[in-house]
Amino acid sequence: MSDRLISVNPTTGKEIASYEIHDEKRVEQAMKQSRKTFEEWRQLSFSKRAVVLKNIAKEIRKEKDRLVKLAVMEMGKPISQGYYEVEKCAATLEFYAANGAKFLADEVVKTDARKSYVSYQPLGVVLAIMPWNFPYWQVFRAMAPTAMAGNVIILKHASNVSGCALAIEKLILKAGAPKGLLQTLLIPSSRVEKLIDDPRISAVTLTGSTAAGSKVAEAAGRNLKKQVLELGGSDAYVILADADLDLAVAIAIRGRLVNSGQSCIAAKRFVVVKEVYKEFVERYTEQMKQATYGDPMDEKSRIGPMARIDLRDQLHDQVLKSVEKGAKVLCGGFIPEVPGAFYPPTVLTKVKKGMPAYDDELFGPVAAIIEAKDEKDAIRIANDSIYGLGGGIISRNRGRAEKLAADELQAGSCFVNDFVHSDPHLPFGGTKQSGYGRELGSFGIHEFVNIKTVYVK
Repeated sequence: MSDRLISVNPTTGKEIASYEIHDEKRVEQAMKQSRKTFEEWRQLSFSKRAVVLKNIAKEIRKEKDRLVKLAVMEMGKPISQGYYEVEKCAATLEFYAANGAKFLADEVVKTDARKSYVSYQPLGVVLAIMPWNFPYWQVFRAMAPTAMAGNVIILKHASNVSGCALAIEKLILKAGAPKGLLQTLLIPSSRVEKLIDDPRISAVTLTGSTAAGSKVAEAAGRNLKKQVLELGGSDAYVILADADLDLAVAIAIRGRLVNSGQSCIAAKRFVVVKEVYKEFVERYTEQMKQATYGDPMDEKSRIGPMARIDLRDQLHDQVLKSVEKGAKVLCGGFIPEVPGAFYPPTVLTKVKKGMPAYDDELFGPVAAIIEAKDEKDAIRIANDSIYGLGGGIISRNRGRAEKLAADELQAGSCFVNDFVHSDPHLPFGGTKQSGYGRELGSFGIHEFVNIKTVYVK
């Protein structure tokens, strides 16, 4: 096994940096520092913690150019989307700085006691296992509420974005945060289980694949440690007969191509009722043909490369296997003869159960369009998935669409006439094999606290 983690530019396929893997001595130093920092950090008032979070937000904005270019280099993020990502991180830190004290205020409950209330105390050191697709947002989405609640974080980031991981730790320290509030460990995934076993780790949060979530849940469960798991998704967008097709196509394009299609909550399946199926397919395919890929450093490029060659090849294999089983390619569906990990926007129709395009998560710019007989059949197809992260309904009848989204779609986030996205004001997470627990909103800050009953007779 290599003793270094390698960063490869997916646009060129060339190595850009390598990082020495942290040995057990370095891990032990980090664990000791985390426990020491936690005992100090947990004693600070919410107002003092808020000052630190706001200073980190300022530092993110100050460093935004460097941060964005690093993400473009390490995982191929289109540069304009990179700027949006880092601003969202800063805004989320400010959101919890402003609202953390309110969310975690003691809650008085009337009982037969002289005094009784619910209080919230931090748990300790939270291990954050994060993916490469949003190398800053995924981290700060977890870190902001977790730290505001009084916890500290050990970050195990994806190996191909080690530069981003180290940049996060550095900017947090530069912002005046205490040493140990967040520490990055450069270790391979094979050493994560040992970290979870360490009694100094109090809880675990992971964003990643369903397979990775299952392994983490097993290790954390064996140690009786709290987990939050945000896993894979195969979001279905139901397009009803009365949908505004201009809006439907625009939402479907943006929802499928965000982050070059590499998002857990990207639109992946489009379930279209038969009345508008043909017209939607024609219009959507024409738009996908026009959405060309290019250098992610060019602000005009809507789509960059996929993050790694092996991920691109895996996606292509899913397309080929779907075609073998009867799916039809309307555009894309090939590996371009250019350097890097590019894959063209691809549309598949005649998609049926038993195909990877129907059953599995397509983590890249490939859209599966499925025809439904009617509204009831469309909802059935949308829910016919092991995943339940997000979903959407597109219809002119907002009231009817809202009822379907609220009562019928089996997903953690259901949107009407918009593409699924996260917002710090609202809880985010999934159901079924898309995981459990919630990030963001008031729910996110309550995940890693001891909900304590205090009863005074």
